[in-house]
Amino acid sequence: MILLTTLSGTEFYLNTDLVVKIEALPDTVITLTDGKTMRVTERPEIIIERIIAYKRKIYAGNLEV
Repeated sequence: MILLTTLSGTEFYLNTDLVVKIEALPDTVITLTDGKTMRVTERPEIIIERIIAYKRKIYAGNLEV
């Protein structure tokens, strides 16, 4: 899971397996597998970097926080 921030400033963890697409509209909008959308402050590039880093940790067996 990765840490993100809503437009209201609330931090939350997102399960990366639920992400279908990420758009910049100008807010960043994440569409989930159930069709729900989330607007966050992070740019799409940052979210993708976090997803890649998280997946690398999983595949390397290094899940220390």
